[in-house]
Amino acid sequence: MSAPTQFKTGWLVCQAQVLASLNIADTARSRRRGLIGQTEIVTPLLIDSCKWIHTFGVKCALDVAYLDERYMVTKTQTIKPKRIALPVFGAQHVLEAAAGSFENWGLVIGHTLEVRLA
Repeated sequence: MSAPTQFKTGWLVCQAQVLASLNIADTARSRRRGLIGQTEIVTPLLIDSCKWIHTFGVKCALDVAYLDERYMVTKTQTIKPKRIALPVFGAQHVLEAAAGSFENWGLVIGHTLEVRLA
């Protein structure tokens, strides 16, 4: 049996407001694992070096934000389990959160996020 995937942790900040604690997938292993197997998303996941995602193995709908190199939101979508999203060219990072999170946070295209390591 393999060891559980370890993520770096931090805080997700937008417009000087902390939105949530954050897990960060910045290794090949953590990017491959992502949110697979989770039935409820409590902590959002930031995936570095990523242009697209899939939700095979994820058991709940996700809000997904595609971010450029400056962490500016260039596209958002809600994606159901067992789906493949098309690549978003220009994206350097992907933020995954529980469906409805972006509306609760007021996160929209054009916002620039900040990641503060814990």
